[in-house]
Amino acid sequence: MELEDAVNDQIQRHCAKGDDSAKQALYPDALKEYWAAWDLLPEPKTQWEAATWILAAVGDANYLSGDFVAGRDNLSHAMHCPDAIGNPFLHLRLGQCQFEVGNLDRAADELMRAYMGGGAEIFEDDDRKYLEFLQTRAEGIKVPKKKWQFWK
Repeated sequence: MELEDAVNDQIQRHCAKGDDSAKQALYPDALKEYWAAWDLLPEPKTQWEAATWILAAVGDANYLSGDFVAGRDNLSHAMHCPDAIGNPFLHLRLGQCQFEVGNLDRAADELMRAYMGGGAEIFEDDDRKYLEFLQTRAEGIKVPKKKWQFWK
């Protein structure tokens, strides 16, 4: 099933505005636009591919703004949407949120899924602590030295 063109266009517009706000670290504004896009999805919302990337954007904004509980909840909800399970980025952000709220076993599971799907490279734009944590939970995890020397 595909969304009607008019609905899809409105969703795309809201998400583009949200992305613009997120790039400027205006996360409340970004979230307002992402939720407006979410509200346009027909029920059941989780059946649509757009639901996956809308909730991914919401969870990313939650994470980047430091609202790790909301990030955990929204990214967990995203996992019930099409093509979410196995998406390295979604597993990364969910694992990071789980880590930050102290759910270390869940964090290790999600971060391992991210690592298996995206390799160490998926971690390179984020704090080194997540990959280092994963290294304490799984054998064979390599933390690159040279590329991330600028990290403390």
